[in-house]
Amino acid sequence: MTSILSKYNNLTQRIIAAILGALVIGFGLYFSEWLYFVIFLAITMITQLEFYKLVGLDGMLPLKTFGTFSGFSLFVLSFFIEGGYLNDKYYFLLFPIIVCVYLIYLYKKNEVKPFRGIAFTFLGIIYVAIPFSLLNVIAFSLEDYTFELILGSLLILWSNDTGAYFAGVKYGRRKLFERVSPKKSWEGSLGGFILAMGMSYTLSHFSDSLAPWQWFSIGVIIVICGTYGDLVESLFKRSIEIKDSGRLIPGHGGFLDRFDGLLLAAPFIAAFLKIF
Repeated sequence: MTSILSKYNNLTQRIIAAILGALVIGFGLYFSEWLYFVIFLAITMITQLEFYKLVGLDGMLPLKTFGTFSGFSLFVLSFFIEGGYLNDKYYFLLFPIIVCVYLIYLYKKNEVKPFRGIAFTFLGIIYVAIPFSLLNVIAFSLEDYTFELILGSLLILWSNDTGAYFAGVKYGRRKLFERVSPKKSWEGSLGGFILAMGMSYTLSHFSDSLAPWQWFSIGVIIVICGTYGDLVESLFKRSIEIKDSGRLIPGHGGFLDRFDGLLLAAPFIAAFLKIF
């Protein structure tokens, strides 16, 4: 798709890729829980591999294959447990799987600084796999699979990103966090907030899965955490001196670029839905 869209400017590529991606994800979420499972399992693995590739550019040597397998296991187990297909005791399978990382490094003869590799292997699981796996907690938080909870959260997130982008381009003057991301502005953040709240209002009218105050609460969570999630990834990319995490999504960069806000927001949304 990148080669097909290369004849268009960056903004056009961004819009076309966003629409196509939203349609694929939206259809998958609506059609069945199993298609949701396949789509987000693939996204989890691609994003985690992308993360390991990036830390490799900075000279780190995490266990890319094993770390991604651990993330795969976490997502699969959480889906089947939260969906009621497996008893929650099977969560304990994750611990012996993950601690095998120590044994693998024990037998890596040429590893000079093994604990650095271990740390970044775990970071890939914590930063990417756990937040995506918590989407399963969100999807099944009302006991049965409820696609509106995931789709609604994504629509709010995308609204925040869209509002922030266009408001920032047109009105951006006051820098939000110049040291990390020079292009982000307070005006852009305000634009993102307004559009995200508008989407929350729309969802509260068209979906009765949650009460209106819950949709607005999720909107606030996503605006705050989505913004910080983007800044965290910007800090990460700035430290290794790259612009985008990848080139798989035309106009957007990589999957890590596209889902950075969700990675920080998902744990807070899951906690909110479970507690309130």
